[in-house]
Amino acid sequence: MKLETLGYNDKIQSLGLEIGLDDLEIGRVVTEHKERYHVLTEKGEFEAEITGNLRYTVSSRADFPAVGDWVALMIYDSNSAIIHKILPRYSVLSRKAVGVSGEVQIIATNIDYAFIVLSVDNDFSVNRTQRYLTLCHASHIKPIIILNKIDLVSEARLAELMDLLKTRLLGIPVLGVSASTSKGLEKIKETIQVGNTYCLLGSSGVGKSTLVNALSQKPLMETKKVSEYSQKGQHTTTHRELVVLENGGILIDNPGMREVGLSDVSDGFDKTFGSLLELAVDCQFKDCSHTVEKGCAVIQAVERGKLDRSTYENYLKMKREQVHFESTVAEKRKKDRDFGKMVKQFKRIKKSNK
Repeated sequence: MKLETLGYNDKIQSLGLEIGLDDLEIGRVVTEHKERYHVLTEKGEFEAEITGNLRYTVSSRADFPAVGDWVALMIYDSNSAIIHKILPRYSVLSRKAVGVSGEVQIIATNIDYAFIVLSVDNDFSVNRTQRYLTLCHASHIKPIIILNKIDLVSEARLAELMDLLKTRLLGIPVLGVSASTSKGLEKIKETIQVGNTYCLLGSSGVGKSTLVNALSQKPLMETKKVSEYSQKGQHTTTHRELVVLENGGILIDNPGMREVGLSDVSDGFDKTFGSLLELAVDCQFKDCSHTVEKGCAVIQAVERGKLDRSTYENYLKMKREQVHFESTVAEKRKKDRDFGKMVKQFKRIKKSNK
């Protein structure tokens, strides 16, 4: 398989040349399993680990290889290799790590477009979609909304849902599809371009794995029906995986996310809530929080029906989460600095007592 088939281009090559690759092979991470990686190269697929030096120099989990990464590796036999370097990433899709304060979890890297998948059933949520949009905008990844399972609703209900998405998610492409019946599938195929990398985002049960199988025309991913008892999606994809489609596009499937925690997404807010922030220019106070202030243009727009109330409330909720994350990171860094000072002081005392 040629590297160009995996999305390799002049831009990535220039990034590699800047760090010096010596005699190492170039490959792309297609899966990750507990710090063991499957990497595709021109010489085939290899199971790889990172070097001890790379492991020693990382400062956080985000510094480890992730699905989508381009890496430089040394091949040792027909099956195994050692990753020596990670090439600079041109985009990183990440979220706040679940259950870990102040940490970031990388979803995938080197992505051009994100397919944000939601379904017409109980999973339909514009608020959650705005979270995904914010993650994409913060990473400079172009989002495309895919409304799946359109065969389950009437044409009138489908039109209602599509209008709601287009009203609240201004300027974002919205495509309707039924992955199980292939209705609308051709429009999605037409958006996939050779050499570009696309990432699937969405909750469990929205049909991401079924969509991957339909686009690849192969049963690559296991699928399950929605639970009849809870009417909620069931986990099928258990790990991230990069798939090369027959038309030349590259697709990364992800496990369904119950939580879409926000990390450092300041730039993402500006695009996701652009219409709200345009109104904020006319607020009486420059540091307006858009909650209780008199003369707040945002609150006035909500009261007059010019700004969707759900969008406004979702903005406030997401903004609070971002502020909390930033304060948590700042607190964590302070503790790390204090610990570092304590260690240095201990070493000085120990040295002086000798």
